[in-house]
Amino acid sequence: MPEWATLGKILIGIGLGIVGLGLLFVAIDRMPGVGNALSWFGRLPGDISIKRDNFSFYVPVTTSIVLSVFLSLLFYLVGWFFRR
Repeated sequence: MPEWATLGKILIGIGLGIVGLGLLFVAIDRMPGVGNALSWFGRLPGDISIKRDNFSFYVPVTTSIVLSVFLSLLFYLVGWFFRR
């Protein structure tokens, strides 16, 4: 059963990381001048946004691609660091 304990610790670590990231975003949003630093994120050219009277539709195509490239590079570098 030790493999289940390891998986549990990994899930707890991921959860704490997500909570920490959420707290960081809340803190950044409340800082004057810094809160608008990421206002471009989610409104890039290529993101589809349709707004009508009682309907809104949003598909962040370009934002998803940028986020995917960033996370791929980040995970590659982390993996490279731990392989050495």
